[in-house]
Amino acid sequence: MKKIVAIGGGSAMPSAVLEGLKKYPIEITAVSAMTDSGGSTGKLRKDYNVLPPGDIRRAFIALSSAPQNLKNLFSYRFSSGSLSGHNLGNLLISGLEMELGCFEKVLDVIHDFLKISGRVLPVTKDKSHVVAVLENGKIVNGERNIDVPKHDGKLKIKKVFLKPEATAFKPVREAIIAADAIIIGPGDLFSSLIPCLLPKGIKEALKKTKAKKIYICNILTKHGETKGFCVSDFVEEIKKYGFTPDFVIYNNKIPASEEVRKYKKNRSLLLGCVKIDEKTKKKETAMIGRDVLKKKGILEHDKNKLAKIIVKIINNSRNKK
Repeated sequence: MKKIVAIGGGSAMPSAVLEGLKKYPIEITAVSAMTDSGGSTGKLRKDYNVLPPGDIRRAFIALSSAPQNLKNLFSYRFSSGSLSGHNLGNLLISGLEMELGCFEKVLDVIHDFLKISGRVLPVTKDKSHVVAVLENGKIVNGERNIDVPKHDGKLKIKKVFLKPEATAFKPVREAIIAADAIIIGPGDLFSSLIPCLLPKGIKEALKKTKAKKIYICNILTKHGETKGFCVSDFVEEIKKYGFTPDFVIYNNKIPASEEVRKYKKNRSLLLGCVKIDEKTKKKETAMIGRDVLKKKGILEHDKNKLAKIIVKIINNSRNKK
């Protein structure tokens, strides 16, 4: 079977990529971001000095073959009392880490418990945070503060780095080198995707691999991170950190402004559709513009549409590796 490595964090990559691809006869390795510092995850990191469980939990659920009620339990969030805001799956993962004293053992337990199809790996086992440098020189510490800016969100992010530095998990490096295709995205560019490229060893593995590299561009821009970005802006930023895509999948169906307005109502940080600029149009050999929106007007990627495009790329490239 073809070996696919899917990289990302948050909810976008697991729901848009993993859930669609797991229906195909391919070997999937999901590589999760490990710099989340908000919500339940942030509290657990602060109180117990554990690795962030939130992003990797979502990847576990996306590749789980367990009964739906068990997956729902792993997503359950307490709404009151002393556990208010905490996610049950996060508590279980962190509890296992403290009990077993080894995150690799945690992976084994969760893979067995949730009947994972494929593998889910942390990009690093080192405890680290992402730091952003804004165009005015201001430093923003932590994924949460980049994701939901308290600073002037109109300021552009000049660069991001990890503090302290982290080393890539060895099985992740090995999976990247052995892969037939590597996918990154969709997801928040500076607080979710690029942090996965920052641990030591990732750039070297990406240079060594012969895998086809696929970047899935976001549908909407985001306040504090990508305001005014065109497709080519996303691509240029991801390339700065060592991921040079062979293929870029982007949405070319522009929804009605009313649909955008309704979607943004409860998602105030999302600003508008990513623009398709002239630089995008000039790179037709690598740029794949398609209608990848969900059918019911929800401005999110359709997992089945994306899966078909990705599988077609992989099959058409099988003799080029």
